[in-house]
Amino acid sequence: MGNLDSLIWQSRFLDETPGDPVEGGNPRQVPGVCWSRVKPTETKDPILRLWSQEMAERLGLTNAESAVLGGSGIVTGMDPYAQRYGGHQFGNWAHQLGDGRAITLGEVQLPNEFLELQLKGAGRTPYSRFADGKAVLRSSIREFLCSEAMHHLGVPTTRALSLVTTGEMVTRDIMYDGNPAPEIGAVVCRVAPSFIRFGSFQIHTADGNYDTLRTLLEHTIKHHFPGHNIANDAGIVAWLKHVAETTAEMIAHWMRVGFVHGVMNTDNMSIHGLTIDYGPYGWLEDYDPNWTPNTTDASSRRYRYGHQAQIGAWNVARLAEAVAPLMDDVESLYSVLEHYENKYIEFQNSNWGKKLGIDDFQESDETLVIELNELLQKVETDMTIFFRLLSHLESPTQEGITHAFYDSENIPAEEWNKWLDKWWKRVSGKPNRQSMLNANPKYVLRNWMAQLAIDAAENDDYSICEELYNLLKNPYEEQPEHDEKWFQKRPEWARHRVGCSMLSCSS
Repeated sequence: MGNLDSLIWQSRFLDETPGDPVEGGNPRQVPGVCWSRVKPTETKDPILRLWSQEMAERLGLTNAESAVLGGSGIVTGMDPYAQRYGGHQFGNWAHQLGDGRAITLGEVQLPNEFLELQLKGAGRTPYSRFADGKAVLRSSIREFLCSEAMHHLGVPTTRALSLVTTGEMVTRDIMYDGNPAPEIGAVVCRVAPSFIRFGSFQIHTADGNYDTLRTLLEHTIKHHFPGHNIANDAGIVAWLKHVAETTAEMIAHWMRVGFVHGVMNTDNMSIHGLTIDYGPYGWLEDYDPNWTPNTTDASSRRYRYGHQAQIGAWNVARLAEAVAPLMDDVESLYSVLEHYENKYIEFQNSNWGKKLGIDDFQESDETLVIELNELLQKVETDMTIFFRLLSHLESPTQEGITHAFYDSENIPAEEWNKWLDKWWKRVSGKPNRQSMLNANPKYVLRNWMAQLAIDAAENDDYSICEELYNLLKNPYEEQPEHDEKWFQKRPEWARHRVGCSMLSCSS
């Protein structure tokens, strides 16, 4: 246990893939490479604000070095860089994107794993285009709290180690409406096995750099999928099925807990099946499958809650296309999509069985789920509260779930009692309550909760951040002392407030 400079730093990605010969953060096109060396921009007054003791212990850290974690300097062994990748954004190919405001410090070698540490908001890189590479406090709080909360929900995710304010103001146009304003600058250190994305492969195929594509794939398999062999088409397909399956599992978990990513671009899809890039995400409160938190997506709703599984399939298809030039039999790639679809259905059915306390979920039970989904949309109904109350229901009557409805006077009670009676008979009056309580969280990081933490932090009070961080470490536990404050439906003030109902990609 010790400081950052006591860790064993490695640079496998830099050592084994082609890189930019020019060092520094001037925006530029860098064809044929996987990365560019760049140092974080020194900050004025870095102060540690939030710290994940869990991640620190996993890394073997006892000291939180705010200067380094805030971007001011590096320690021996670090070799910082920004990754180059492309991506489809809202369905359209955007070509070179890359880490515009993220800088990897390096990979840490631990006894049983390697973990990549990356600073988000640490300054300009070759991929920043016209931006400054910085991040602001509100988005940094949302990333820190949500990535840690998702981990404890059992959702595959990147993690957060620290949040450091930089002592400088960063100008942002929060709603892209021509009203820029200065905000508090911040940097989050996030952690993952790697930050390789679907778009990391796409960019080289788009450029026709197949040698670089193969080199990147070989590096990826060697270090992150050692059980696979890509010497032939069958091996490549088997690896793609692995990625497709973990992606399907991740999205099924999103659906289980009511999470909406908001920006499922291919550059935001991790090859590890991890939730990555917490931007304008949201939690389904009113059970509306057409809801998206992202203002940029307000017209098409491409990334709406109910469409996430289909987008996952579309993104997997783009990854398969990117790898296709390395294969002879591209027709075999269709089996990757079939595998994704089959595994997603399998994961979804398993999750529904757990949410409803049905141990032996059958195909015939899908009708019960369809009817429930329709009923939940009849009147404004809080998803998290509904399923948690259902987990405790002692008899099949609507009175036990009343707290989940926003308008108690217009509850279709007769329809609810009919469905509840049908469900109760299916479980013979004995739902698997432990299964339900383990699948239906009591607490999630609703946007209005995060906004309260942000409002306080912007006034130099991080107590709500700490309170939520600790609360969300145990999202399936009762914690009755927090019910009055946090086990509640969205308050009326948050219904249309920026940051609660509407978010943009603004950092």
